[in-house]
Order: sequence, then C-alpha cells, then structure tokens
Amino acid sequence: MSSNIDYTSPSTQFTFDVNNSTLFKKDPQNYINILGVEQLNTLENTSLLDIFLSKDNVVEPHYHQNAAELVYCISGAAIVSILNPFTKKIENYPIKPGQVANVPQGWWHYEVATEDDTHLLAIFDAPTPEVILGSDILTFTPANIMAHTYCLDEKQWKKTIAPIVPSTYIGPPKNCNRVKSASEKQKESDCKCKCKHKPKSKPKQPNYMNPYPYHYPYVYPYGSYGSYY
Repeated sequence: MSSNIDYTSPSTQFTFDVNNSTLFKKDPQNYINILGVEQLNTLENTSLLDIFLSKDNVVEPHYHQNAAELVYCISGAAIVSILNPFTKKIENYPIKPGQVANVPQGWWHYEVATEDDTHLLAIFDAPTPEVILGSDILTFTPANIMAHTYCLDEKQWKKTIAPIVPSTYIGPPKNCNRVKSASEKQKESDCKCKCKHKPKSKPKQPNYMNPYPYHYPYVYPYGSYGSYY
C-alpha cells in the first residue's frame, strides 16, 4: 500500500463526527453531511455523503466527474434514477433498508425519497467527491448560448429558469409554489371522482411478497459544477 500519510504525526486523524460537517441543509428533515479527506486526513480513496430526506424530496440531478457512487439505504425508501449513456434511457432503482444502487463515474442521476425519514449513505471511491449540479448547468450556461443551440426564445428561457437557485442540492425549494399543469389538475380531479364513487371494500391484507408497494417506475412529482467544497 502506497501512501503519503505520516502515521506518526500528532495531527493524523483516525476518527471524525460526520454530524459536525454539514454540506447543505434545507430544513431539519432534509440535509446532507459530508466526510472527505478535508475532514479526516487519513482517508485515501474513500469519502461519503450522509443524506437525510423526507418524502418527495429530491437530491437534484447531477453527476460526479471523479468518482463512482454506491447509494446504500439505511432507513425509509428512495428511488435512484440513472441516465444510462449507452441505452439513452433513465433507469429507476427502488431501494429500501439494506439495499443499494450503484452509479458509475460520470453518469447523470438523482435520488427521490418515497417515504419520510429516509436516510441514505452515498459512498465514493475518491478522497473528495466532485460534482456537477443540474441547477448550476442551467443557471451558469449563458442564455444566448442555450437559445441559439436549441432554437429557443432567449427571453422565455431566462424567464423559465429565473426561479432556479444555483447549487440547489435538495429540491423542491421550501418556498415552492409551482403552478400545476392542466394534465396534473385533470389527473387529480379524476382521482377524486373515482375515490368519491368507489364502493367500500374490505381492507386488503398486506402483501409481504411485494418489497416495493409504491408506484414503479417512480414519476417525479414536480415535472446541476465543481467540488463539494
């Protein structure tokens, strides 16, 4: 094992409290703690994010240019969605406690909590996980370039992305008052109508053979450059 660490130095660290290293906090139920070589100087090719989410909160679309990511579910439930660059398809992987999803280095992905009190551990094969965030791509790319490249109305594009906050990390924002589309409103109306006229039935017995009682693949209910440091 090759290493530049001086294990005899008094400054060498072998332990750290990740609770004291918050990367991002949206509210008391939605936040991310980080552990990398800057927190624990004996780390070599390992780092992690300790992620806490309530239902329907999203770790925004992003990719890690320097590391693969293994997402382990500690509690709650989530769906890890990955854009496979070879098939050009989004693949959705539901995980519950004890289950993992693997994201290869550089692949576009995001995580959506499907239960409250979801706790995920994201483990990286790098001393510091670098990241490109979807919110940063959208807000920092010049509007005239986006408009010219994709044949868009530049003013309309600026208006569309104006609410996006760079480095969102966990969405939607606390002050989100998104106007629902006509199709979403119609779907809600149809659901209420069906529920209103639905005859009463005996409660179903729990199906213990189905490990994923929520909808699959998950439909995102609302519809990122640099280092974490």
